[in-house]
Amino acid sequence: MSDPGRAEPEVVVAPMRRRHLRGVVSIEEMTNHRPWSSSLFAGELKMPTSRVYVVALEGSVVLGFGGVMYVADEAHLTTIAVHPAEQRNQIGTRLMLALIRCCISDGVDAMTLEVRMTNSAAQEMYRRFGFAPGGIRPQYYADVGEDALIMWAHGLGSGGMAERLDSIEAGLRSPLRTIGLGLDAA
Repeated sequence: MSDPGRAEPEVVVAPMRRRHLRGVVSIEEMTNHRPWSSSLFAGELKMPTSRVYVVALEGSVVLGFGGVMYVADEAHLTTIAVHPAEQRNQIGTRLMLALIRCCISDGVDAMTLEVRMTNSAAQEMYRRFGFAPGGIRPQYYADVGEDALIMWAHGLGSGGMAERLDSIEAGLRSPLRTIGLGLDAA
């Protein structure tokens, strides 16, 4: 995990594998009121034609993860989380860059997600990626009695989105590194 006295961590975004599940579930349990189980994640990994799950790694340590589900030419961000000690270190940004680029590579043109109405930091990050509010799901997070803001990004394959992603990537403190995702990384 990050230590304020050391150099910027070498973070790599890679496909989520079963060997990552212990770290993924640990983060899930720290960040979600109703965490997904290891078996739920394992089931998601068994659907590679309709799901993409990635992890942000420092060596073999999982710092964060995210996933999307494909429905026709749309993607739904099913989950994204970063270890609390790594939040505000651009891990979520790296995960979103990789996930959106995977979506574009797979021919997806629109992406949606739900985010807690009170999670302004996440909403800000999604807005940077071109997501805009599209509605509200009342009591979506029933366990904590909170509504969800539905957000959409359209035109993922457009030149405007490519420029947006390039600009976000250029703002990273260190280059985005991906392995095993079929993406050209800077």
